[in-house]
Amino acid sequence: MRERNEGAEVVAATAPTAASVHVPSRDRVARSILDHGPSSAADLAVRLGLTQAAVRRHLDSLLAAGLVAAREQKVYGHRGRGRPAKVFLLTDSGRDAFYQAYDQLAADALRFLSDASGGGEAGRQALAAFARARLARDADRYRAALADSGEVTPTEKLAEALSGDGYAATVRRAPLGEQLCQHHCPVAHIAEQFPQFCEAETEVFSQLLGTHVQRLATIAHGDGVCTTFVPAPSVPAPATVAAAPTCATTDVTEVSGRNPA
Repeated sequence: MRERNEGAEVVAATAPTAASVHVPSRDRVARSILDHGPSSAADLAVRLGLTQAAVRRHLDSLLAAGLVAAREQKVYGHRGRGRPAKVFLLTDSGRDAFYQAYDQLAADALRFLSDASGGGEAGRQALAAFARARLARDADRYRAALADSGEVTPTEKLAEALSGDGYAATVRRAPLGEQLCQHHCPVAHIAEQFPQFCEAETEVFSQLLGTHVQRLATIAHGDGVCTTFVPAPSVPAPATVAAAPTCATTDVTEVSGRNPA
């Protein structure tokens, strides 16, 4: 019960309230990991304006409560001397603490929107319109990022932008193209009930990258990683791509983005 009760405290402290309500630093640490994916103590200290010593005390508390777990940070390329830094990620219990507070409210609001639009197909279309509108602002930012892609591919630049929004995205080489891998989904519990969010996101990826993309797997449907196939320029998406391995199962080279969750 201690683990669940402490998890509930995280929910209460981070639920939307008046701006004057003080959010305990420990709960800000947990929320930052939720928003940005696996993070080191140094990352958290910079992000939250705390000392590393203070961050480590909060991480010890969250570890004891079973709300976060630690692992060695994966290093790509040359590794320097010394042990790799540890990164911290939320456990299922840690995620559930936030989902209980936010997801139920969001799900209730979306069901109300669907019902108020007449339910059935009209309700599904209303939800799809909402999902597209929600992504439109992010799409504008992503489009600006892709306009200055430099030497990396547009997919790699998109992964970088997605990672900045907490999706912990990477890109892996795949036969005839690339796989965009999202190791974290901030709205996974909502997308389980309302697939329009995944569909709208796939549409946005296609528009941004200027090619037909195909979703191979989603966290919302129980897969370990959201995987989107992006065909190479001038190469049409093969009809059999759905049978290709996803980011969670294939052992191909990871070329950009943040460490997987």
